[in-house]
Amino acid sequence: MGMFTEDIKDIQAEVMGIFEYLHAHPEVSMKEFHTTKFLKAKLEELGCKTLVFEDCPGVIAEIGDGTPKVGVRADMDALWQEVNGEFKANHSCGHDSHMTMVLGTLMLLKKQKSLPKGTIRFIFQPAEEIGEGAKKMIEKGVVDDLEFLYGVHVRPIQETENGRATPAILHGASNHISGTIIGEDAHGARPHLGTNAIEVAASLVHELAYIHIDPMIPHSVKMTKLHAGGESANIIPGQATFSLDLRAQTNKVMETLIEKVQSAVDSIAEFYKVKINLSIPESLAAATVNPEAKMIMAEAISDVLGRDKLDEALVTSGGEDFHFYSVKRKHLKATMLGLGCGLTPGLHHPHMTFDRNAILSGMQILATAVLKTMDKNTKKDDSVSPNQFVSN
Repeated sequence: MGMFTEDIKDIQAEVMGIFEYLHAHPEVSMKEFHTTKFLKAKLEELGCKTLVFEDCPGVIAEIGDGTPKVGVRADMDALWQEVNGEFKANHSCGHDSHMTMVLGTLMLLKKQKSLPKGTIRFIFQPAEEIGEGAKKMIEKGVVDDLEFLYGVHVRPIQETENGRATPAILHGASNHISGTIIGEDAHGARPHLGTNAIEVAASLVHELAYIHIDPMIPHSVKMTKLHAGGESANIIPGQATFSLDLRAQTNKVMETLIEKVQSAVDSIAEFYKVKINLSIPESLAAATVNPEAKMIMAEAISDVLGRDKLDEALVTSGGEDFHFYSVKRKHLKATMLGLGCGLTPGLHHPHMTFDRNAILSGMQILATAVLKTMDKNTKKDDSVSPNQFVSN
């Protein structure tokens, strides 16, 4: 189980207590203010100076000094979903465990007598679920001077077995386009005097099905929301609002997919003589994994779990804003640890659960990866005290 086995025993109860607290106090995207306050207090208890922001949640802390500079990132937000008939914030994507693992990584490193020379930055980032948190941290300059960046995400049983891990998660790109159909209402007995927005939407669904891109690269587009009409059943609605969900395994295919969606919408609008306005946000970036970071993470997994528990890079259809860091800051050497943990029934399920002992393994893997990164990128005779903390 790697070099941290005895240290894990010393802090296990505290780590599990932290997880239970975070699990019981979920907050949705860009409202993680109590979570920020809790983490800030814990970091300061560990001797860290912290950085928080006036206009958004999130907290940053550092250990060590000089170069190389290595970042470890955790997402903070919960989902808003129906649980047992009640809509509430719910940590059904595992971000409570990610925060715990990253904080636990800091705790493990602090227990070491010395560390290789360098800076380790711990980034607790808001708003991953809406794809805005990483961009906000980039805007704040949080990763500008980092050389390496590591993330972590628990994986469902459909992807990774409990006790196994992958050194890279190859998330795809995603986008959620909203649209408005603008036509004319008509009396139910006189359909020729208006345009039925429901028929327009149905034609759009049909047209989207004929979008063809290289079948060897996974992609999809589908309508996920449609609203038209009011209480009166004898009015043909001329207006409607809709949402489209787009997925693509690469950023290039996502660009092509958006172009084809726009072309399909333009064709339908022309045929029905209506306006269709689209709002197209920036796509959630597909993964760009650095080979060196991936290799280091693979070594760390092998050291902690055993080489027989190391999986290949995981291709998944989900999205993750972690990849904005390496897309927008191309100098970053980044990868994301995929941790098997017996997660069931699945991510985003209201009753998602997993083997919490995996948190301890995740901490050890991340801490090992950080130390390996510093060992490979600094002089062997340079070291610093793990109690030497600096603010960002």
